[in-house]
Amino acid sequence: MIFPPSFRDGSLALRGRRVIVRVDFNVPMAGERVLDATRLREAAPTIETLRDAGARVVLLSHRGRPRGVADPGLSLRPVAGALSSILERPVAFAADCVGTAARNAAAALGDGDVLLCENLRFHAGEEANDPAFAAELAALGEVYVNDAFGTAHRAHASTAAICRLVGQAFSGLLLDRELRQLGRLLDEPPRPFVLVTGGAKIRGKIGALRRLLPLVDRVLVGGGMSNTFLAARGAELGSSLVESESLDLAREIETETAAGGAELLLPLDVVVTDSLEATPPERRVRTVPVEDGVPPGWLAVDIGPETRAAFEAAIAGAATLFWNGPMGVFETPPFDAGSLAVARAVAACEGFTVIGGGETVAAVRQEDLSVRIDHVSTGGGASLALLAGEKLPAVEALHAGGREEA
Repeated sequence: MIFPPSFRDGSLALRGRRVIVRVDFNVPMAGERVLDATRLREAAPTIETLRDAGARVVLLSHRGRPRGVADPGLSLRPVAGALSSILERPVAFAADCVGTAARNAAAALGDGDVLLCENLRFHAGEEANDPAFAAELAALGEVYVNDAFGTAHRAHASTAAICRLVGQAFSGLLLDRELRQLGRLLDEPPRPFVLVTGGAKIRGKIGALRRLLPLVDRVLVGGGMSNTFLAARGAELGSSLVESESLDLAREIETETAAGGAELLLPLDVVVTDSLEATPPERRVRTVPVEDGVPPGWLAVDIGPETRAAFEAAIAGAATLFWNGPMGVFETPPFDAGSLAVARAVAACEGFTVIGGGETVAAVRQEDLSVRIDHVSTGGGASLALLAGEKLPAVEALHAGGREEA
């Protein structure tokens, strides 16, 4: 993999220069309170490095899906306060990301100051990758740094078009680390390589699955995905989520896995319930062997204890491991037990471990295991796109962008 230029690669003069940094501050919030500041903390090293070098830092981000309309409920203003606490210094806020408000706020910055601009997606030009909108963003600074890996698979104005409109374009520390760590999964990874995958559907992960199959030794499948594989084998799944349109695809993946000499591990037993809406004692829950089938009207919601033990044993011997996707209906305890068991097993694995995807990361953080994982990716969709061999528009733009030599 050829990596885009990093702002730390050479002797880039930064003091007194305005540096536009595309970050991913699409964080969960309750009112004006940030519920999970992980993305803010992950961006902090790039911001602090630039600030220490005397740069005047202009942060751009999106939040939510306002569809080109200003939505006060999706404002980034509260995020400025949370970021200020993390950086332990004031973070100014501009009420817009373009126009007079943004230009004046950027012009007022002193060396080492930090400014966060309002939600990019309040403007339709952002998701449209509109060159005119990108030109307004580019006018806020002289140097551009992309540190938003979570949006790298999107060609938006602040990640793609802007790169040709600034003097110099670079990757940030987070983006660079993501590309290098995920790249290790593709560049002769140590064996055995274990792939753990879950979540609802096969189709969203088929590209990454097929790219990784020649490299892996074991594929562990849980969650809604496993229902489709089991149904393709003829198992009775009751009312469980099954991608009926992907049954042939599941059979193809199983055939390709065997042809490559890898082992496919599917659930041996599943936790089932007669209702996800009801609460105990009205909601009935039990564990059934897959060979006995899920009863009519019931649905599989997690991997069972026998499966957890089998998955834990397979994970323990991995020299390389990648996990994306929960093992069940993670958001509804106690159906998070399988995902949490896998999280503990991955944390205990002595090999090189990488995880990605919102609920996967949530399982690891719930158990306070992040520090025991070698790389926790900040971009579920972007990581899958990279592993599938797709070009990431934001990364390609960095390779092509910048009017000057660094």
